[in-house]
Amino acid sequence: GKDRIIFATKEDHETPSSAELVADDPDDPYEEQGLILPNGDINWNCPCLGGMASGPCGEQFKSAFSCFHNSTEEIKGSDCVDQFRAMQECMQKYPDLYPQEDENDEKSSKDLEAASMEASAAKEEKGSS
Repeated sequence: GKDRIIFATKEDHETPSSAELVADDPDDPYEEQGLILPNGDINWNCPCLGGMASGPCGEQFKSAFSCFHNSTEEIKGSDCVDQFRAMQECMQKYPDLYPQEDENDEKSSKDLEAASMEASAAKEEKGSS
């Protein structure tokens, strides 16, 4: 395979290394360059994408994200509605992989927030009387 095991002795470590360092290739798409590579392409291997470019909806994600990235519309991405719709439809087929924000979850967190504020207000009223 690609790996090679080398055993080194104490004597091997006593002599200075003769290894030569090779400069990093700025155009290497596998290097962590961030989201946009120096040539302007999207780095699909960027950890910042959270693996969205792979998986069952990877192609739909790439299509939508590329469209948005290259969009020249005044409202950026407004010309990409079809691609984002296709991506969303795909993701809805895999709810375990792509959890949707549930309206009930959002509502219950707002209810919890309101209840917390009411409790704080009631506590302040009690303390001031």
